[in-house]
Amino acid sequence: MAGIYFHIPFCRKRCSYCNFYSTASLTSKEALVGAIRKEILLQRDYLRREHIKTIYFGGGTPSLLSYEEISTIFDDLHKYHTFSENVEITIECNPEDITKFKIDEIKRTPINRISLGVQSFFDEDLNFLKRTHTVKNSLNAIKFLQDKGYKNISIDLIFGIPSLKNENWIYNLETAFYLQIPHISAYSLTVENKTLLYSQIKKGKTKAVDEKKVIEQFEMLMKMMKFNNFIHYEISNFCLDGFMSIHNSNYWKNEKYLGIGPSAHSFDGISRQWNIDNNTKYIESIEQNVIPFSVETLSSIDKYNEYIMVSLRTMWGCDIDYIKHNFGEKFSKYCLNQAKNNIRGGLLINYMNKLSLTDRGKLFADRVASDLFMVK
Repeated sequence: MAGIYFHIPFCRKRCSYCNFYSTASLTSKEALVGAIRKEILLQRDYLRREHIKTIYFGGGTPSLLSYEEISTIFDDLHKYHTFSENVEITIECNPEDITKFKIDEIKRTPINRISLGVQSFFDEDLNFLKRTHTVKNSLNAIKFLQDKGYKNISIDLIFGIPSLKNENWIYNLETAFYLQIPHISAYSLTVENKTLLYSQIKKGKTKAVDEKKVIEQFEMLMKMMKFNNFIHYEISNFCLDGFMSIHNSNYWKNEKYLGIGPSAHSFDGISRQWNIDNNTKYIESIEQNVIPFSVETLSSIDKYNEYIMVSLRTMWGCDIDYIKHNFGEKFSKYCLNQAKNNIRGGLLINYMNKLSLTDRGKLFADRVASDLFMVK
């Protein structure tokens, strides 16, 4: 089974913290949708005819696409791919886009899962993040979706925002529980280079992220999710039973996926490739029947390190037997030896030959993973 990801690189306005490729101009939207449709044709054999289990529209702001644009993309997908039964199809949406009219449009497509970029239920935080929606927009969007029968709804929340007090973070989570949201992705605010937030902090125009607050709010998050019967299946992702994101889970399980659109990444089990992050150059190249991508063939060490990085983030953990079978005994012995200090330090546990992060270890996931990496 495989997945397809579409990167829709348009936003009404860039958020202060975002480093994903996007543009605030919609002038090239029609041409870019045409190029995306053509790339579906050019990439039709990339997944070697495997059945498509998941489709994900990300961005950017995919909810800026019209019904006609989404429909033509599905028409082309059906020409060249076979879908599995119960295929999961997700679209990321900004809350202000979810009007009753927009939902009626979405319901006419095969899309069956909605991911809403709520981020916070406090306008003060949304203003800090330079979001274009309000809390009222979020509440209305959730109600409209539920009234129209959508149950598979995910929302994004951000913690560690300088304006976000601990009691307000608790309120954000309680609001999500009250609204009966079955999937929550919760991320720590990260300051990325070349973002507006990075520049504002560097110039002293806004507060830096307080690491102590980040830890406190992550611990609150884990405790409240567990109390409300949410499964903590990946460091940043929580769900009620039956509402796990299949698409994202397949990323973490190293399943194959095809990325279509500017800056989109693909993985075929042997190599990774990524499209150019420039709308104009992408469109011009596709029009010449050339996919503008770079590629990296992965060595055994690359594949091992990637497996460590993604598997440790999940509730399934890092399977020593899998490492031995796929990379050899040298790698499995190395991994177990490197894990000893973190097991003694209470950051890792080894249960049935699977390494998993403890709750405390999840606070230091990147550091623990790097300790297990093999250097070339």
